[in-house]
Amino acid sequence: MLLRAFRVDADEPMVRDLATDPYVPLIGSLPAEATRAEARDWLVRNRGRWSEGRGFSFAVADAATGEAVGSAGLWLAEIAHGRASAGYAIAPRYRGHGLAADALTALTAFAWTLPALHRVELYIEPDNRASVRTAERAGYVCEGRLRSHQEIGGRRRDMLLHAVVRPV
Repeated sequence: MLLRAFRVDADEPMVRDLATDPYVPLIGSLPAEATRAEARDWLVRNRGRWSEGRGFSFAVADAATGEAVGSAGLWLAEIAHGRASAGYAIAPRYRGHGLAADALTALTAFAWTLPALHRVELYIEPDNRASVRTAERAGYVCEGRLRSHQEIGGRRRDMLLHAVVRPV
């Protein structure tokens, strides 16, 4: 598994698969059941995140083939305070093989190449057991429950705050 820049032509099928997950469109900018054009637009937007100063968006890819299996992002809205937030999603057909934990581990290692960062945070719904396991496998620690923290799908939801701090 590796993180790489998105490739619009090659990664469009993975993005369309990702858009079939009912949760992914609720938490990001990828439309549900994305058309080919919508998937390509999403890829172009994500390729531009660094130039916009918003963060880094990567394709999660198979190391042997380069085929995209998901996405991972490091968002820098709080970098002035030494914090970033992370996110990841593995396309449905590639789930169940530990790829999300590998991607999060790689994303966190990348985060530590940014001298201004001292902490990376994840926000996970309490019922999302798979994502909680992913965070824990990647070394993140649950620091607590944030009540009514985020609106998802038109309703306020609690989130678990998981975080990792820069090793000393």
